[in-house]
Amino acid sequence: MTLFGTDGVRGKAGKKVTAANAMRLAMATGIHFKKHARTNKILVGKDTRRSGYMIENAIVSGLTAVGFDVIQIGPMPTPAIAFLTANMRCDAGIMISASHNPYEDNGIKFFDWFGNKLNREKEEQIEAIYNDDAQIEAAQVTGKAIGKSKRIDDVVGRYIVHIKNSFPEDATLWGKRIVIDCANGAGYIVGPTILQELGAEVVVIGDKPDGFNINEGCGAMHPENLAKVVLDKRADIGIALDGDADRLVMVDEKGEVIDGDKLMGVLAVHLQEQGLLKGSGMVATVMSNQGLDEYLTAHGLKLLRSAVGDKNVVEMMQEHGMNFGGEQSGHIIFADYAKTGDGLTSALQALAYLVKSGKKASEAFNPYESYPQQLVNLRVEEKRPFEEIEGLDEIKAKVEAEGMRHLFRYSGTENKIRLLLEGKDEAALEAMMEECVAFFKGALA
Repeated sequence: MTLFGTDGVRGKAGKKVTAANAMRLAMATGIHFKKHARTNKILVGKDTRRSGYMIENAIVSGLTAVGFDVIQIGPMPTPAIAFLTANMRCDAGIMISASHNPYEDNGIKFFDWFGNKLNREKEEQIEAIYNDDAQIEAAQVTGKAIGKSKRIDDVVGRYIVHIKNSFPEDATLWGKRIVIDCANGAGYIVGPTILQELGAEVVVIGDKPDGFNINEGCGAMHPENLAKVVLDKRADIGIALDGDADRLVMVDEKGEVIDGDKLMGVLAVHLQEQGLLKGSGMVATVMSNQGLDEYLTAHGLKLLRSAVGDKNVVEMMQEHGMNFGGEQSGHIIFADYAKTGDGLTSALQALAYLVKSGKKASEAFNPYESYPQQLVNLRVEEKRPFEEIEGLDEIKAKVEAEGMRHLFRYSGTENKIRLLLEGKDEAALEAMMEECVAFFKGALA
């Protein structure tokens, strides 16, 4: 596939993600969903990027051109689109966002009528339609068959109520001082509102989007700013969202970033203790630390590993009858409340555990020692197939001979290769990573 990546379509706005491409992709999506349409409505939301206006209008044009009615709800978190698509009985949902990427990029994510992200097979079907000129031409309608569009600004209340319902009724955030960094993104309204309504004293940063400052030096990609405010305000905990609010990074009262694997481990055990964990375990990705595996095993739980991407996590959860999983990077899925990673739902579950435990965040979310890891991202001009890289098998064998775990993969959204090594000896790990970096620089130069 050349159009879809690991999470929808993503690229430079105005270059890969152009108005023309977005309109054609919307037509292809409409054709795909028209075959089984029930309400003839598609929901469209976006984050706070300036390019969202261009792409949104193009998508509306494409969908109405093939006969769909469109509901536009403006800036909303990605998980809100997943929820509202099903809640409002739409045939599909579309989110315009490049998630944690800088403002220059944008992307388009798709959801079916159940609020699930599309699997690879459906993406391939849409891409085939996208590349079929005759099918695109034949599907365009005329006269009264042309669709209509309307903008609704009051659906945010539905999502807020839904998220609040995931928080225990007998609990409150009264007495907790919480800093939330909204990344100047889609969660800048709903995030602070939910925390305030649950009784917290809330300090808000990253809530002044201007179309260009999304993720810029703030949010989940830059938790150092959140950490500083947590310390300055003597807060109990800090919450950082990314641009479309599907990712969560937390900072404890000491200003230390809480490890994503440890956070998931604590939440999995907490669910188990409440009798709410299904499938006797959880799903994480190949990126997760071996320490998480051992921690869960010690509590009688199993860890299954999927490919990177919260969509892959969700698919494996469904396959094995599990209701909890996520990525160490912050996409955490509570399937009883959300169909995709949801930063705010995850934050409320973590806060509920913090309140119940009576512990400080630095103690509550640090239950085990992680194995040392080294992670390096290298920019590449071309993503050459791994089977064509001479000497790759030999470097992998050398890593394994040192008793280390390795993961080499290309980013699905950027021209980068990600190198992960994990082992017990940090010095040996650093030396081996230097060797791996040198190898890939030479091989992909």
